[in-house]
Amino acid sequence: MATTVQIVFDCASPRAVGDFWAAALGYVTDPPPPGFATWEDALQAWGVPQDQWDSKWAVVDPDGAGPRLFFQKVPEGKTVKNRLHLDLRISDPQATAQERDDAVMAAVERLEGLGARRLEWRFEEGRHFMVMQDVEGNEFCLT
Repeated sequence: MATTVQIVFDCASPRAVGDFWAAALGYVTDPPPPGFATWEDALQAWGVPQDQWDSKWAVVDPDGAGPRLFFQKVPEGKTVKNRLHLDLRISDPQATAQERDDAVMAAVERLEGLGARRLEWRFEEGRHFMVMQDVEGNEFCLT
C-alpha cells in the first residue's frame, strides 16, 4: 500500500481556515459521507451537538493529486512561528524574474482578498518570495 500524506492544522476555527486554504489552493471541501447531502446533515444524524460542528474540517484537491488538509480545533492560540509551513509555487520557474515577481504579487493581492496578510518580501538564492500569514496567522510563502 502506498503512503499518503495529510497535512494537519491546529486552529481556532477549522471551517474558516479550511475555507481559506481551499480558495488559496483551488481545493474543495471534503465531501460528506455517502448518504448525506451535507456535513451538517451527517453531524445532526450522528447526534453531534451543534456547538461542536466547527471542531474539524477538511479540504481536498479535486484532482486527487495534492494532499488532504485537515483542520482541528485546539484550545490554545498560536503563540510562536510555525515549525512547518507551506510554500505555494505559483510562478513559472522558467519565466523571467519580472514575470515571476508579477505572478507572486498578483497571488498576494488575491490571497489578501481572502484574509491573508503579507509579512515580508524576501530575496534568496536569486529569487524573490513573499512570506504571508493565513486567516489565523499561520505562515506560508509564495514563490
